[in-house]
Amino acid sequence: MAVTIADVAQAAGVSRTTVSRVLNTRGEVDASTAVRVREVIDRMGYVPSSGAVGLARGSSRTVGMLVPSLTWPWMGEVLQGVVDTVEAADFGLLLFTCNRGAESVARFTSQVSARAFDGLLVVEPENTLEMLTALHRDGLPVVLVDDRGHHPEFPSVTAANTEGGAAAARHLLAGGRSRPLVLTGPARFGCVRDRLAGFRAACAEHGVGLELVVEGDFTEADARATVRRLLAEGREFDAVFAHNDLAAVGALGALRDAGIRVPEDIAVIGFDDIPVARHTEPSLSTVRQPMREMGETAARLLLARLAGQEPQTTPVVLPTHMIARRSTPAL
Repeated sequence: MAVTIADVAQAAGVSRTTVSRVLNTRGEVDASTAVRVREVIDRMGYVPSSGAVGLARGSSRTVGMLVPSLTWPWMGEVLQGVVDTVEAADFGLLLFTCNRGAESVARFTSQVSARAFDGLLVVEPENTLEMLTALHRDGLPVVLVDDRGHHPEFPSVTAANTEGGAAAARHLLAGGRSRPLVLTGPARFGCVRDRLAGFRAACAEHGVGLELVVEGDFTEADARATVRRLLAEGREFDAVFAHNDLAAVGALGALRDAGIRVPEDIAVIGFDDIPVARHTEPSLSTVRQPMREMGETAARLLLARLAGQEPQTTPVVLPTHMIARRSTPAL
């Protein structure tokens, strides 16, 4: 059987904490005791685990990450940015999802209680804000990725959603469109409010009002049904700005089913630039979010906090970029 830290402590006549302090070269241990412990380690062939090495440091050298689901189309890019950054710093990553609701949250909180990780990155799942706030106030470093609710208490990294919405409007206006339909996500999300505000402001600068704004749920099916309904009602619009690419794909499907040409009759713009945007028919114009960079930046903020730096007091806002493809008129 493998030798444990408890075996070493018993053979050396000291506590497990003393063994851990020797492993971490902490100065609180008497020199002769440290020599005896090292001799026992060598004689018994003990190989310390990362947990044992971290015990006296009060550090697991592990970062936690809590997300709603891995099925979100851009989650993989965020996660890759996090992994690249924490692994480069010789940290591990524990990933938690909330796919099973309360059961998932209970499993996550048990890991917090066990101090399985030193800090937490969060893409905020539904109904977790109160828990996250309590953990943060109790001393757990927390950084939000894509702060959808605008929670200034937490350090956060987000994209320039207001400017992204404005860029979408300017692109449509430059293509001669003046009657846009906006398919938003849930209004409780800060990113949704910002994208709509930016789009509305840019339209207003050109004397264009917004008469068609429909709240959706970010899904392809919901957007397809909404556009079908509006067409059946005879509502007139010459462009669609969908607040994410999945909704834009749904809009493209509904327009295609109705025999409407894109972009000749109605132009379509999405938001995110997920991989499918390049492969729709026609290919989807969209506002690109720097998802991998958001993950990298959030991880760097958390690692800096764990290294003793003061927390970031203002959100880090990364730029978005308008990507023109064939679903909007060539300029």
